[in-house]
Amino acid sequence: MKSKSLKIYLAAPRGFCAGVDRAIEIVKKSIDKYGAPVYVRHEIVHNKHVVDSLKKIGAVFVEELNEIKDKTRPVIFSAHGVPKSVPQEASNLNMIFIDATCPLVSKVHKEAEILNKNKMHVLLIGHKNHPEVIGTMGQLPVGSIDLIESVDDAKQYENKTSLPLAYITQTTLSVDDTKDIVRSLKEKFPEIHEQKKEDICYATTNRQAAVKKIAKKCDMFFVIGSRNSSNSLRLVEVAKKTGCLDSELIHSESVVPIDKIRNCKEIGISSGASAPEVLVDNFIHELEKEFSLDIEEVEIVKEDIVFKIPKKLN
Repeated sequence: MKSKSLKIYLAAPRGFCAGVDRAIEIVKKSIDKYGAPVYVRHEIVHNKHVVDSLKKIGAVFVEELNEIKDKTRPVIFSAHGVPKSVPQEASNLNMIFIDATCPLVSKVHKEAEILNKNKMHVLLIGHKNHPEVIGTMGQLPVGSIDLIESVDDAKQYENKTSLPLAYITQTTLSVDDTKDIVRSLKEKFPEIHEQKKEDICYATTNRQAAVKKIAKKCDMFFVIGSRNSSNSLRLVEVAKKTGCLDSELIHSESVVPIDKIRNCKEIGISSGASAPEVLVDNFIHELEKEFSLDIEEVEIVKEDIVFKIPKKLN
C-alpha cells in the first residue's frame, strides 16, 4: 500500500538541448563512418550515462591528444569547445578531427576574436577551469583575456592595458548572477563594450526560467544531472534562490532521499541540458514505488532549435 500522495511539478523544457543532441549524434555518426574506436577529447557532454552509452558502441574518452596511441583514428572535440592549440596539434599530427563544439559556444569564440581584432581587452565572465572557459580563453593570445568569476572580481578588476574593455560570458551561467556581475562591471567601467545579444544560451535561460516558475511551490526540488555539469549546478542554485531552499542535485551516485520526500506534499523536478530523459523517468519510477503520484508538467516555452551535423559526416 502506497503511504501517501505526492504532487510533482515537472519543469519543461528540461534535459537535452540542441547542442548536446548534435554532439552525441556526431559521435554516433563518426563511429558509423570510421568504425570503432573513435576518440573523444574530454567528455562529449557532462553526463556519465551518456558517456557510458557511447563507450559501449566504440567511443574512447581521453583528456589530451597525446593519450591516443593510434593517431590514424579520428578524434572528436567535445561540445564545450577547445583552445585553438588543440586543432592545431591534431593538424600537426595529421589526425582526422571532428569538432562537436556547440554552435552557441563557437559564437562566443568568434565574438572574442572580433573584439581582440578590434583592439579591445576581453573580460570573460565564467567559472575557472570549466572546459568551456578554457576553450574560450584559448581562442586569444595569453594576456588578451581575463576571467571574472564573481561580483567581487568585477569590483576589484583593474584594467592594466591601454585598451578599451569588452565582456563576453560562458553560455551556461546563472542568468541572475551574471546580471549582477555585468552591473558591477558597468558601474566601474561605464564605457565597457557589450554584445547586442547575450551569450548565455537559450537552453540555459529557458531551463532556469522553468525552474523559477515552480520552485517556490515546492517543499523540495530535484535537478537530475552530473556534478561537473555547470548548467545543472546552476539550476539547483536557481531553485534555492527562488524559494525552495531544500534543492539538490541527483547524480549517478545519488540515493533517492525517500525519507526526506515523505515529509513533502509537493516537489519539483528538472534536469540539466546534458541529462537524458531516461534519468528523469528512472527517478520518477523510484518515487512511484513509495507514493501515489500526481504529475503536472509546467511548460514555459516549446524548443524547436536543431543544429546541423558537420557535412563531412553526412
